[in-house]
Amino acid sequence: MSNFFNKSDLTRQDADKIVSETLNNCDDGELYLEESKSESILLDDNKIKSSNYSSDLGFGFRAISNEVVAYSYSNEISKDSLKNSSENLKSTLKSIRGTYNHEIPKSNKKFYEDINPIEQKTLESKLEVLNKVNDFLRKKDGSVKQVTASFAGEQKSIEIIRSGGEALTDVRPLIRFNVSVMLEKNGRKETGVYGIGGRQSYDDYLKNDNWKNVCEEAFRIASVNLESKPAPAGEMKVVLGPGWPAILIHEAIGHGLEGDFNRKKTSAFHDLMGEKVASEGVTIVDDGTIDNRRGSLTIDDEGTPTERTVLIENGILKNFMQDRHNARLMNTRSTGSGRRENYRHIVLPRMRNTMMLSGNQTQDEMIKSVDKGIFAVSFGGGQVDITSGKFVFNCTEAYEINNGKIGSPIKGATLIGDGPSILKEVSMVGNDMMLDPGIGTCGKAGQGVPVGVAQPSILIDKMTVGGTKL
Repeated sequence: MSNFFNKSDLTRQDADKIVSETLNNCDDGELYLEESKSESILLDDNKIKSSNYSSDLGFGFRAISNEVVAYSYSNEISKDSLKNSSENLKSTLKSIRGTYNHEIPKSNKKFYEDINPIEQKTLESKLEVLNKVNDFLRKKDGSVKQVTASFAGEQKSIEIIRSGGEALTDVRPLIRFNVSVMLEKNGRKETGVYGIGGRQSYDDYLKNDNWKNVCEEAFRIASVNLESKPAPAGEMKVVLGPGWPAILIHEAIGHGLEGDFNRKKTSAFHDLMGEKVASEGVTIVDDGTIDNRRGSLTIDDEGTPTERTVLIENGILKNFMQDRHNARLMNTRSTGSGRRENYRHIVLPRMRNTMMLSGNQTQDEMIKSVDKGIFAVSFGGGQVDITSGKFVFNCTEAYEINNGKIGSPIKGATLIGDGPSILKEVSMVGNDMMLDPGIGTCGKAGQGVPVGVAQPSILIDKMTVGGTKL
Protein backbone atom coordinates (compact mmCIF):
# COMPACT_ATOMS: atom_id res chain seq x y z
CA MET A 1 0.00 0.00 0.00
CA SER A 2 1.37 3.37 -1.00
CA ASN A 3 1.73 6.11 1.61
CA PHE A 4 1.18 9.18 -0.51
CA PHE A 5 2.12 11.56 2.30
CA ASN A 6 5.66 10.17 2.66
CA LYS A 7 6.41 11.27 -0.87
CA SER A 8 5.80 15.03 -0.65
CA ASP A 9 5.47 18.11 1.57
CA LEU A 10 1.70 17.49 1.71
CA THR A 11 0.57 16.09 5.06
CA ARG A 12 -2.66 14.22 5.68
CA GLN A 13 -3.83 17.12 7.85
CA ASP A 14 -3.16 19.54 4.95
CA ALA A 15 -5.08 17.30 2.55
CA ASP A 16 -8.03 16.87 4.92
CA LYS A 17 -8.24 20.62 5.47
CA ILE A 18 -8.04 21.57 1.78
CA VAL A 19 -10.59 18.90 0.78
CA SER A 20 -13.07 19.92 3.48
CA GLU A 21 -12.76 23.65 2.72
CA THR A 22 -13.09 23.11 -1.04
CA LEU A 23 -16.13 20.85 -0.82
CA ASN A 24 -17.87 22.77 1.96
CA ASN A 25 -20.53 24.24 -0.34
CA CYS A 26 -20.72 21.36 -2.81
CA ASP A 27 -23.03 18.38 -3.26
CA ASP A 28 -20.22 15.87 -3.54
CA GLY A 29 -16.60 15.31 -4.47
CA GLU A 30 -13.35 13.75 -3.35
CA LEU A 31 -9.58 13.76 -3.62
CA TYR A 32 -8.41 10.66 -5.48
CA LEU A 33 -4.73 9.71 -5.03
CA GLU A 34 -3.17 7.03 -7.20
CA GLU A 35 0.18 5.32 -7.67
CA SER A 36 0.56 2.75 -10.43
CA LYS A 37 3.33 0.49 -11.67
CA SER A 38 2.94 -1.34 -14.94
CA GLU A 39 4.92 -3.53 -17.32
CA SER A 40 4.56 -5.06 -20.75
CA ILE A 41 6.80 -7.67 -22.36
CA LEU A 42 6.43 -8.77 -25.99
CA LEU A 43 7.92 -11.71 -27.87
CA ASP A 44 7.52 -11.62 -31.63
CA ASP A 45 9.35 -13.14 -34.59
CA ASN A 46 11.52 -15.44 -32.42
CA LYS A 47 12.83 -12.70 -30.15
CA ILE A 48 11.90 -10.38 -27.32
CA LYS A 49 10.84 -7.22 -29.16
CA SER A 50 10.12 -4.98 -26.18
CA SER A 51 10.13 -4.86 -22.40
CA ASN A 52 8.60 -1.76 -20.83
CA TYR A 53 8.20 -0.66 -17.23
CA SER A 54 6.50 2.53 -16.11
CA SER A 55 5.31 4.15 -12.92
CA ASP A 56 2.91 7.02 -12.37
CA LEU A 57 1.79 9.05 -9.39
CA GLY A 58 -0.81 11.79 -9.14
CA PHE A 59 -4.17 12.98 -7.89
CA GLY A 60 -7.55 13.98 -9.25
CA PHE A 61 -9.66 16.49 -7.29
CA ARG A 62 -13.38 16.66 -8.02
CA ALA A 63 -16.14 18.97 -6.80
CA ILE A 64 -19.79 18.57 -7.80
CA SER A 65 -22.72 20.97 -7.46
CA ASN A 66 -26.02 20.03 -9.05
CA GLU A 67 -25.10 18.90 -12.59
CA VAL A 68 -21.79 20.79 -12.73
CA VAL A 69 -18.64 18.69 -12.28
CA ALA A 70 -15.38 20.56 -11.73
CA TYR A 71 -12.22 18.47 -12.05
CA SER A 72 -8.52 19.16 -11.70
CA TYR A 73 -5.61 16.72 -11.71
CA SER A 74 -1.83 16.79 -11.32
CA ASN A 75 1.06 14.35 -11.57
CA GLU A 76 2.69 16.18 -8.66
CA ILE A 77 1.41 15.45 -5.16
CA SER A 78 2.33 18.55 -3.18
CA LYS A 79 0.71 21.17 -1.01
CA ASP A 80 0.97 23.83 -3.73
CA SER A 81 -0.47 21.66 -6.49
CA LEU A 82 -3.43 20.64 -4.32
CA LYS A 83 -4.05 24.29 -3.36
CA ASN A 84 -3.94 25.29 -7.04
CA SER A 85 -6.43 22.57 -7.89
CA SER A 86 -8.65 23.75 -5.05
CA GLU A 87 -8.66 27.29 -6.43
CA ASN A 88 -9.52 25.97 -9.91
CA LEU A 89 -12.49 24.05 -8.53
CA LYS A 90 -13.73 26.98 -6.45
CA SER A 91 -13.47 29.26 -9.47
CA THR A 92 -15.53 26.91 -11.62
CA LEU A 93 -18.21 26.56 -8.93
CA LYS A 94 -18.04 30.08 -7.46
CA SER A 95 -21.73 30.90 -7.97
CA ILE A 96 -23.07 27.45 -7.10
CA ARG A 97 -24.15 26.08 -3.75
CA GLY A 98 -24.99 22.58 -2.55
CA THR A 99 -25.24 20.35 0.52
CA TYR A 100 -22.35 17.92 0.89
CA ASN A 101 -23.41 14.30 0.72
CA HIS A 102 -21.41 12.45 3.39
CA GLU A 103 -23.15 9.11 3.18
CA ILE A 104 -20.96 6.29 1.91
CA PRO A 105 -21.38 2.64 2.95
CA LYS A 106 -18.49 0.53 4.22
CA SER A 107 -17.38 -3.02 3.49
CA ASN A 108 -14.58 -5.17 4.89
CA LYS A 109 -14.74 -7.78 2.10
CA LYS A 110 -11.82 -7.84 -0.34
CA PHE A 111 -12.09 -9.67 -3.65
CA TYR A 112 -8.34 -10.03 -4.34
CA GLU A 113 -5.08 -9.97 -2.42
CA ASP A 114 -2.85 -6.94 -1.83
CA ILE A 115 -0.06 -8.12 -4.11
CA ASN A 116 2.34 -6.65 -6.63
CA PRO A 117 2.36 -9.11 -9.54
CA ILE A 118 5.17 -7.23 -11.28
CA GLU A 119 7.63 -7.75 -8.42
CA GLN A 120 6.48 -11.27 -7.45
CA LYS A 121 8.09 -12.82 -10.52
CA THR A 122 11.47 -11.82 -11.95
CA LEU A 123 11.83 -10.41 -15.45
CA GLU A 124 14.09 -13.35 -16.32
CA SER A 125 11.41 -15.88 -15.37
CA LYS A 126 8.81 -14.06 -17.51
CA LEU A 127 11.20 -13.99 -20.48
CA GLU A 128 11.81 -17.70 -19.96
CA VAL A 129 8.08 -18.48 -20.20
CA LEU A 130 7.68 -16.41 -23.38
CA ASN A 131 10.61 -18.23 -25.00
CA LYS A 132 9.11 -21.58 -23.94
CA VAL A 133 5.82 -20.53 -25.60
CA ASN A 134 7.67 -19.73 -28.82
CA ASP A 135 9.60 -23.03 -28.81
CA PHE A 136 6.54 -25.11 -27.88
CA LEU A 137 4.42 -23.77 -30.73
CA ARG A 138 7.12 -23.79 -33.39
CA LYS A 139 8.02 -27.41 -32.64
CA LYS A 140 4.36 -28.39 -32.61
CA ASP A 141 3.65 -28.19 -36.32
CA GLY A 142 5.46 -27.24 -39.50
CA SER A 143 2.53 -25.01 -40.44
CA VAL A 144 3.41 -22.48 -37.68
CA LYS A 145 4.80 -19.36 -39.35
CA GLN A 146 4.52 -16.74 -36.62
CA VAL A 147 4.23 -16.68 -32.82
CA THR A 148 3.52 -13.63 -30.71
CA ALA A 149 3.25 -13.78 -26.93
CA SER A 150 2.99 -11.08 -24.30
CA PHE A 151 2.68 -10.34 -20.61
CA ALA A 152 1.06 -7.20 -19.17
CA GLY A 153 1.00 -6.49 -15.44
CA GLU A 154 -0.12 -3.67 -13.18
CA GLN A 155 -0.32 -2.80 -9.52
CA LYS A 156 -2.41 0.23 -8.61
CA SER A 157 -2.67 1.75 -5.11
CA ILE A 158 -5.41 4.29 -4.48
CA GLU A 159 -6.61 6.44 -1.61
CA ILE A 160 -9.84 8.45 -1.62
CA ILE A 161 -10.19 11.36 0.83
CA ARG A 162 -13.61 12.86 1.38
CA SER A 163 -14.74 15.92 3.29
CA GLY A 164 -14.44 15.48 7.05
CA GLY A 165 -11.27 13.39 6.86
CA GLU A 166 -12.91 10.17 5.67
CA ALA A 167 -10.33 8.01 3.83
CA LEU A 168 -10.71 4.78 1.84
CA THR A 169 -7.87 2.74 0.34
CA ASP A 170 -7.35 -0.16 -2.06
CA VAL A 171 -4.53 -2.03 -3.81
CA ARG A 172 -5.44 -3.53 -7.20
CA PRO A 173 -3.33 -6.11 -9.01
CA LEU A 174 -4.02 -6.98 -12.67
CA ILE A 175 -2.29 -9.26 -15.16
CA ARG A 176 -2.84 -10.54 -18.69
CA PHE A 177 -1.11 -13.22 -20.78
CA ASN A 178 -1.74 -13.41 -24.55
CA VAL A 179 -0.66 -15.78 -27.32
CA SER A 180 -1.17 -15.37 -31.07
CA VAL A 181 -0.13 -17.98 -33.64
CA MET A 182 -0.25 -17.82 -37.44
CA LEU A 183 -0.49 -21.03 -39.46
CA GLU A 184 0.03 -21.50 -43.21
CA LYS A 185 -1.33 -24.42 -45.21
CA ASN A 186 -1.57 -24.72 -49.00
CA GLY A 187 -0.75 -21.04 -49.36
CA ARG A 188 -3.50 -19.93 -46.95
CA LYS A 189 -2.64 -18.11 -43.71
CA GLU A 190 -4.87 -17.86 -40.65
CA THR A 191 -4.33 -16.63 -37.08
CA GLY A 192 -5.59 -17.78 -33.69
CA VAL A 193 -5.48 -15.60 -30.61
CA TYR A 194 -6.15 -16.51 -26.97
CA GLY A 195 -5.44 -14.88 -23.63
CA ILE A 196 -6.11 -15.14 -19.90
CA GLY A 197 -5.93 -12.74 -16.99
CA GLY A 198 -7.36 -11.32 -13.79
CA ARG A 199 -6.48 -9.81 -10.41
CA GLN A 200 -3.95 -12.41 -9.29
CA SER A 201 -0.26 -13.12 -9.64
CA TYR A 202 1.24 -14.46 -12.86
CA ASP A 203 1.94 -17.76 -11.11
CA ASP A 204 -1.73 -18.33 -10.37
CA TYR A 205 -2.22 -18.61 -14.13
CA LEU A 206 1.08 -20.13 -15.24
CA LYS A 207 1.79 -22.82 -12.62
CA ASN A 208 1.89 -26.47 -13.74
CA ASP A 209 2.75 -25.31 -17.25
CA ASN A 210 -0.74 -23.81 -17.66
CA TRP A 211 0.74 -21.55 -20.33
CA LYS A 212 0.58 -24.61 -22.60
CA ASN A 213 -3.24 -24.54 -22.39
CA VAL A 214 -3.22 -20.98 -23.77
CA CYS A 215 -0.89 -22.05 -26.59
CA GLU A 216 -3.08 -25.04 -27.44
CA GLU A 217 -6.21 -22.91 -27.60
CA ALA A 218 -4.59 -20.29 -29.86
CA PHE A 219 -3.34 -23.11 -32.11
CA ARG A 220 -6.79 -24.77 -32.18
CA ILE A 221 -8.50 -21.50 -33.22
CA ALA A 222 -5.97 -20.95 -36.02
CA SER A 223 -6.44 -24.55 -37.21
CA VAL A 224 -10.22 -24.13 -37.30
CA ASN A 225 -9.87 -20.93 -39.31
CA LEU A 226 -7.62 -22.73 -41.82
CA GLU A 227 -10.51 -25.09 -42.58
CA SER A 228 -13.18 -22.38 -42.70
CA LYS A 229 -15.25 -21.45 -45.72
CA PRO A 230 -17.04 -18.16 -46.55
CA ALA A 231 -19.92 -17.31 -44.22
CA PRO A 232 -23.53 -17.30 -45.43
CA ALA A 233 -25.58 -14.10 -45.20
CA GLY A 234 -29.17 -13.30 -44.35
CA GLU A 235 -31.61 -13.46 -41.48
CA MET A 236 -31.29 -16.69 -39.51
CA LYS A 237 -31.16 -18.33 -36.11
CA VAL A 238 -27.93 -17.83 -34.14
CA VAL A 239 -26.61 -19.87 -31.22
CA LEU A 240 -24.09 -17.97 -29.12
CA GLY A 241 -21.61 -20.08 -27.17
CA PRO A 242 -20.93 -19.54 -23.45
CA GLY A 243 -18.36 -17.15 -21.97
CA TRP A 244 -16.69 -14.52 -24.15
CA PRO A 245 -19.65 -14.08 -26.60
CA ALA A 246 -21.28 -12.12 -23.74
CA ILE A 247 -19.18 -9.21 -25.05
CA LEU A 248 -22.18 -8.70 -27.35
CA ILE A 249 -24.43 -8.25 -24.28
CA HIS A 250 -21.84 -5.94 -22.71
CA GLU A 251 -21.71 -3.66 -25.74
CA ALA A 252 -25.22 -3.80 -27.17
CA ILE A 253 -27.14 -3.87 -23.88
CA GLY A 254 -24.81 -3.10 -20.96
CA HIS A 255 -23.83 0.40 -22.05
CA GLY A 256 -27.49 1.25 -22.51
CA LEU A 257 -28.08 0.42 -18.83
CA GLU A 258 -25.43 2.86 -17.49
CA GLY A 259 -26.89 5.72 -15.44
CA ASP A 260 -25.55 8.72 -17.36
CA PHE A 261 -27.07 7.66 -20.69
CA ASN A 262 -30.44 7.13 -19.00
CA ARG A 263 -30.35 10.37 -17.01
CA LYS A 264 -29.70 12.23 -20.28
CA LYS A 265 -32.38 10.09 -22.00
CA THR A 266 -29.99 9.05 -24.77
CA SER A 267 -30.34 5.32 -24.05
CA ALA A 268 -32.97 3.15 -25.72
CA PHE A 269 -33.85 1.92 -22.19
CA HIS A 270 -34.29 5.31 -20.45
CA ASP A 271 -38.11 5.15 -20.10
CA LEU A 272 -38.52 1.37 -19.73
CA MET A 273 -37.84 0.81 -16.00
CA GLY A 274 -40.15 -1.91 -14.66
CA GLU A 275 -41.17 -2.98 -18.15
CA LYS A 276 -40.52 -6.18 -20.06
CA VAL A 277 -37.44 -5.57 -22.21
CA ALA A 278 -36.31 -9.17 -22.79
CA SER A 279 -37.65 -12.68 -23.16
CA GLU A 280 -38.76 -14.57 -20.06
CA GLY A 281 -35.80 -16.34 -18.50
CA VAL A 282 -33.31 -13.62 -19.43
CA THR A 283 -31.61 -12.29 -16.28
CA ILE A 284 -28.61 -9.97 -16.58
CA VAL A 285 -26.50 -8.79 -13.65
CA ASP A 286 -23.42 -6.62 -13.28
CA ASP A 287 -21.27 -8.01 -10.49
CA GLY A 288 -18.13 -6.42 -9.06
CA THR A 289 -17.76 -8.99 -6.27
CA ILE A 290 -16.41 -12.13 -7.98
CA ASP A 291 -13.04 -13.09 -6.50
CA ASN A 292 -9.97 -12.22 -8.60
CA ARG A 293 -11.94 -11.34 -11.74
CA ARG A 294 -10.77 -8.64 -14.12
CA GLY A 295 -13.84 -6.48 -13.59
CA SER A 296 -14.02 -6.94 -9.80
CA LEU A 297 -13.28 -4.16 -7.32
CA THR A 298 -13.35 -3.96 -3.53
CA ILE A 299 -14.47 -0.32 -3.80
CA ASP A 300 -15.19 1.73 -6.89
CA ASP A 301 -13.26 4.91 -7.70
CA GLU A 302 -15.50 6.98 -5.45
CA GLY A 303 -15.05 4.66 -2.46
CA THR A 304 -18.42 2.88 -2.69
CA PRO A 305 -18.22 -0.91 -2.14
CA THR A 306 -19.06 -2.81 -5.32
CA GLU A 307 -22.05 -5.14 -5.39
CA ARG A 308 -24.06 -7.55 -7.50
CA THR A 309 -26.56 -5.35 -9.33
CA VAL A 310 -29.55 -7.06 -10.99
CA LEU A 311 -30.20 -5.14 -14.21
CA ILE A 312 -32.81 -7.32 -15.93
CA GLU A 313 -34.69 -10.06 -14.05
CA ASN A 314 -36.72 -12.59 -16.02
CA GLY A 315 -37.05 -10.07 -18.81
CA ILE A 316 -38.05 -7.10 -16.61
CA LEU A 317 -35.78 -4.01 -16.37
CA LYS A 318 -34.94 -3.56 -12.68
CA ASN A 319 -31.93 -1.23 -12.30
CA PHE A 320 -29.36 0.93 -14.00
CA MET A 321 -25.66 1.03 -13.06
CA GLN A 322 -24.95 4.20 -11.09
CA ASP A 323 -22.11 6.31 -9.79
CA ARG A 324 -22.83 8.81 -6.99
CA HIS A 325 -23.32 11.82 -9.30
CA ASN A 326 -25.92 10.28 -11.61
CA ALA A 327 -27.60 8.42 -8.74
CA ARG A 328 -28.14 11.66 -6.82
CA LEU A 329 -29.59 13.43 -9.87
CA MET A 330 -31.88 10.44 -10.55
CA ASN A 331 -32.94 10.21 -6.88
CA THR A 332 -31.52 6.74 -6.38
CA ARG A 333 -28.33 5.22 -4.93
CA SER A 334 -24.89 4.35 -6.25
CA THR A 335 -24.41 0.72 -7.25
CA GLY A 336 -20.63 0.97 -6.78
CA SER A 337 -20.17 1.48 -10.53
CA GLY A 338 -18.21 4.76 -10.50
CA ARG A 339 -14.98 4.12 -12.41
CA ARG A 340 -12.11 6.02 -14.02
CA GLU A 341 -9.13 4.90 -16.08
CA ASN A 342 -6.73 6.78 -13.80
CA TYR A 343 -6.36 10.02 -11.82
CA ARG A 344 -6.42 12.09 -15.02
CA HIS A 345 -10.04 11.12 -15.73
CA ILE A 346 -13.42 11.94 -14.26
CA VAL A 347 -15.66 9.22 -12.83
CA LEU A 348 -18.34 7.66 -15.05
CA PRO A 349 -20.86 4.88 -14.37
CA ARG A 350 -19.25 1.80 -15.90
CA MET A 351 -19.71 -1.96 -16.09
CA ARG A 352 -17.67 -4.42 -14.00
CA ASN A 353 -18.46 -8.11 -14.76
CA THR A 354 -21.62 -8.16 -16.89
CA MET A 355 -23.35 -11.53 -17.03
CA MET A 356 -26.43 -13.31 -18.29
CA LEU A 357 -27.35 -16.00 -15.76
CA SER A 358 -27.94 -19.67 -16.62
CA GLY A 359 -31.27 -21.10 -17.69
CA ASN A 360 -32.44 -24.70 -18.08
CA GLN A 361 -31.70 -25.72 -21.67
CA THR A 362 -28.63 -27.47 -23.07
CA GLN A 363 -26.51 -26.32 -25.97
CA ASP A 364 -27.34 -29.57 -27.77
CA GLU A 365 -31.06 -28.76 -27.57
CA MET A 366 -30.41 -25.38 -29.15
CA ILE A 367 -28.31 -26.79 -32.00
CA LYS A 368 -30.90 -29.52 -32.74
CA SER A 369 -33.68 -26.91 -32.97
CA VAL A 370 -31.94 -24.98 -35.77
CA ASP A 371 -32.50 -26.03 -39.39
CA LYS A 372 -30.25 -23.34 -40.85
CA GLY A 373 -28.17 -20.89 -38.84
CA ILE A 374 -24.79 -20.30 -37.29
CA PHE A 375 -23.03 -21.18 -34.05
CA ALA A 376 -20.87 -18.24 -32.88
CA VAL A 377 -18.15 -19.28 -30.43
CA SER A 378 -16.01 -16.15 -30.20
CA PHE A 379 -15.95 -12.50 -31.25
CA GLY A 380 -13.35 -9.93 -32.19
CA GLY A 381 -14.05 -6.26 -32.70
CA GLY A 382 -17.42 -4.57 -33.07
CA GLN A 383 -19.20 -1.25 -33.23
CA VAL A 384 -22.18 -0.06 -31.19
CA ASP A 385 -24.42 3.00 -31.18
CA ILE A 386 -25.43 3.55 -27.54
CA THR A 387 -28.50 5.64 -28.39
CA SER A 388 -30.15 2.96 -30.52
CA GLY A 389 -28.29 -0.12 -29.32
CA LYS A 390 -27.45 -1.00 -32.96
CA PHE A 391 -24.33 -3.14 -33.30
CA VAL A 392 -22.08 -4.96 -35.75
CA PHE A 393 -19.82 -7.73 -34.37
CA ASN A 394 -17.19 -9.81 -36.14
CA CYS A 395 -17.07 -13.54 -35.37
CA THR A 396 -13.54 -14.91 -34.91
CA GLU A 397 -14.77 -18.50 -34.55
CA ALA A 398 -18.11 -19.65 -35.95
CA TYR A 399 -19.73 -22.68 -37.61
CA GLU A 400 -22.65 -23.45 -39.88
CA ILE A 401 -25.67 -25.22 -38.40
CA ASN A 402 -27.51 -27.42 -40.89
CA ASN A 403 -30.49 -29.63 -39.99
CA GLY A 404 -29.72 -29.53 -36.28
CA LYS A 405 -26.02 -30.36 -36.60
CA ILE A 406 -22.85 -28.27 -36.39
CA GLY A 407 -21.22 -28.12 -39.82
CA SER A 408 -18.16 -26.48 -41.33
CA PRO A 409 -16.30 -23.59 -39.70
CA ILE A 410 -17.06 -20.30 -41.43
CA LYS A 411 -15.00 -17.14 -41.87
CA GLY A 412 -16.09 -13.53 -42.22
CA ALA A 413 -19.42 -13.76 -40.37
CA THR A 414 -20.72 -10.56 -38.77
CA LEU A 415 -23.72 -10.29 -36.46
CA ILE A 416 -25.90 -7.25 -37.06
CA GLY A 417 -28.79 -6.00 -34.93
CA ASP A 418 -29.79 -3.88 -31.97
CA GLY A 419 -29.64 -4.74 -28.28
CA PRO A 420 -33.28 -4.10 -27.31
CA SER A 421 -34.59 -6.25 -30.20
CA ILE A 422 -32.12 -9.08 -29.68
CA LEU A 423 -33.12 -9.43 -26.01
CA LYS A 424 -36.67 -10.24 -27.12
CA GLU A 425 -35.50 -12.81 -29.68
CA VAL A 426 -33.79 -15.02 -27.08
CA SER A 427 -35.84 -18.24 -27.04
CA MET A 428 -33.52 -20.59 -25.13
CA VAL A 429 -31.06 -19.93 -22.29
CA GLY A 430 -28.48 -22.60 -21.55
CA ASN A 431 -27.43 -24.20 -18.26
CA ASP A 432 -23.71 -23.82 -19.05
CA MET A 433 -22.82 -20.26 -17.94
CA MET A 434 -19.11 -19.58 -18.29
CA LEU A 435 -16.89 -16.63 -17.39
CA ASP A 436 -14.67 -15.10 -20.06
CA PRO A 437 -10.92 -15.88 -19.79
CA GLY A 438 -10.07 -12.44 -18.36
CA ILE A 439 -9.07 -10.27 -21.30
CA GLY A 440 -11.73 -7.53 -21.58
CA THR A 441 -11.11 -3.79 -21.67
CA CYS A 442 -14.08 -1.46 -22.09
CA GLY A 443 -13.84 1.93 -23.77
CA LYS A 444 -16.11 4.86 -22.98
CA ALA A 445 -15.55 8.60 -23.42
CA GLY A 446 -11.87 7.99 -24.17
CA GLN A 447 -11.30 5.91 -21.02
CA GLY A 448 -10.40 2.22 -20.88
CA VAL A 449 -11.14 0.09 -17.80
CA PRO A 450 -10.76 -3.68 -17.23
CA VAL A 451 -14.07 -5.59 -17.36
CA GLY A 452 -15.40 -9.13 -17.42
CA VAL A 453 -18.33 -10.84 -19.13
CA ALA A 454 -20.13 -14.17 -18.78
CA GLN A 455 -23.11 -15.99 -20.21
CA PRO A 456 -24.48 -19.46 -20.95
CA SER A 457 -25.20 -20.62 -24.49
CA ILE A 458 -28.25 -18.81 -25.87
CA LEU A 459 -30.46 -19.22 -28.93
CA ILE A 460 -31.49 -16.07 -30.77
CA ASP A 461 -34.43 -16.84 -33.05
CA LYS A 462 -33.88 -14.08 -35.59
CA MET A 463 -30.72 -12.16 -36.36
CA THR A 464 -29.10 -10.62 -39.41
CA VAL A 465 -25.83 -12.30 -40.38
CA GLY A 466 -23.47 -10.52 -42.74
CA GLY A 467 -21.40 -13.01 -44.71
CA THR A 468 -18.75 -13.34 -47.41
CA LYS A 469 -20.30 -16.18 -49.44
CA LEU A 470 -21.04 -15.09 -53.01
